[in-house]
Amino acid sequence: MTKLQQVVSINFPTHWANFHLLAFEAIHTNRQTKTQRLETVLALTLGDIHSSPPLVRIHSQCTTGDVFHSLRCDCHDQLHLALSAIANDGAGILLYEQQEGRGIGLKEKLRAYALQDQGFDTIEANLRLGHPVDSRDYAIPVEVLRSLRIRSLRLMTNNPEKVRAVLSSGIEVVERLSADVPHNPHSAHYLATKRDKLGHLSGFVPGVIPIS
Repeated sequence: MTKLQQVVSINFPTHWANFHLLAFEAIHTNRQTKTQRLETVLALTLGDIHSSPPLVRIHSQCTTGDVFHSLRCDCHDQLHLALSAIANDGAGILLYEQQEGRGIGLKEKLRAYALQDQGFDTIEANLRLGHPVDSRDYAIPVEVLRSLRIRSLRLMTNNPEKVRAVLSSGIEVVERLSADVPHNPHSAHYLATKRDKLGHLSGFVPGVIPIS
């Protein structure tokens, strides 16, 4: 990864709260695919993020869910859950990073959707298209947290890989908050696959998830 650069700092009023939005850029080399690209990460910050461990959500871009409210995934509802929780807390950070479709991009994610319509799950579809199960890493979001001088946090996620990425950077995760949202008939199999094959967590589990 090339040196992280902050490129934008603006006031950002939203439905939930009046956030401060920072945009960061860096050339990112994916550790699995070895491909390089310019990646932008947005940091929506609210309140005093240094007086106590802030609530943090690292959210991977999902155009189909975040923009079009697709019922095939839980991304839209998780994004809104995080923004609402940060607003209710009065302080926190939402990091929005560009790793669509677990890192394979929008076009390939839609091709994977076509395979899912034929009965394959999300993992089987990625593999049939020649992609890793999950090609994301969280190097840039973690570097953004470093640049914001965050030494400890409360992390909203069900993905143990995000917890491990933060912990391995030396930032303390004092609490994991559940990112569970209601499922529907279109998302039930997708959520079961994340839980059963990717080890995603469900429900509130206090404390730190150890690296193993």
